[in-house]
Parts: sequence; C-alpha cells; structure tokens
Amino acid sequence: MIGKRKPHIGKETTMAVEFKMSKEQINKLRSKIADHKTKPGPLMPTLHDAQHIFGCIPLPVQRIIAEELQESMAKINGVVTFYSHFSIEPRGKHVVGVCLGTACYVRGSQSVIDAISKELGIKPGQTTTDGLFTLDATRCIGACGLAPVFTVGSEVYGKASSQMAKDVIMKLKEKENQEHENK
Repeated sequence: MIGKRKPHIGKETTMAVEFKMSKEQINKLRSKIADHKTKPGPLMPTLHDAQHIFGCIPLPVQRIIAEELQESMAKINGVVTFYSHFSIEPRGKHVVGVCLGTACYVRGSQSVIDAISKELGIKPGQTTTDGLFTLDATRCIGACGLAPVFTVGSEVYGKASSQMAKDVIMKLKEKENQEHENK
C-alpha cells in the first residue's frame, strides 16, 4: 500500500508556465476518484477528470491519483505520457497545432511550424511564458485536401503558408492585448 502524503498546494515551478492547484481542485479530484473506484477500470476516467480539473496532469497530481487508486507512480506516469490527450504541463489558452503528416509535410508544413515557432519564441511542445500559446506538432488531422494545415483550438486553417500562420498569430496576439488593456 502506498502511504498518503499531503499534496503540495500552491505552484509547481519546474514548468515553463506556472502550475497552481487549490484545495478545492484537489477535493474535486478526490471526489471524482471515489466515484470511479466503485466501477471497474477507474484510471482512464480519473485521468480525464484530472486533465479537465487542472488543465494538465503534472507529477503532484499524478501522486494524488497514485495514492488514491493505490497504483504505482510509474504506471500513472506511463499512461499519462503515452496518450497525447494528456499533458504534464499547463497548456496555453490558444493551442496551435501544425500537421506534419505526409500530405502536409510535402506541401510545406515544416515552414509553417518554423514560422509559428519563430513568431512565438517557442519550440513545438512548449508553451509561451505568458500562458497564451502552446505549439504542437501533430500528425494527420484528416484534412489532407487542404494541406498544409494548422489549427488554433478547433479552427482549421487550410492551404496554409508561413505568412498566413504569422498573420493568424499576430491577430490573436492583438486580440489578447486588447482584452488585457480592457481589464
């Protein structure tokens, strides 16, 4: 049996974007875990809930899950890092995905991801320090006829170019600046 440790409430500082968890979030997760433990196979629903509650599943959250489900950290971390749906670091407000599948790649998606990377000052898999953008290199999203494509959230941009990508990012930055100024 795994001994219970008191979770660290506050922030995790080893990430590009600060991760914070509150007592309320921890209690909500524990409540969800208690519900899931009454059914077979509680791990996956618990991970989905944790991703939703915290926005990511870093080690402090994985520890709680491991303790509550009486599973090893290795098992929890193995599942979290295997599935691309789960993230161990906080994601940006705007998740930008550039398809690097075959059709997109041969039609120039590498230059699109390079342009976005330069514009945001991050590499694929990273989040800007302001927490606004995460850049992901994705595989086929099923829009090969529009190749190359990139997404921002659920919005798909087809027949993309480096300039189009820069323009979309610039517009999002301007919108964020305006919203920030209006607060």
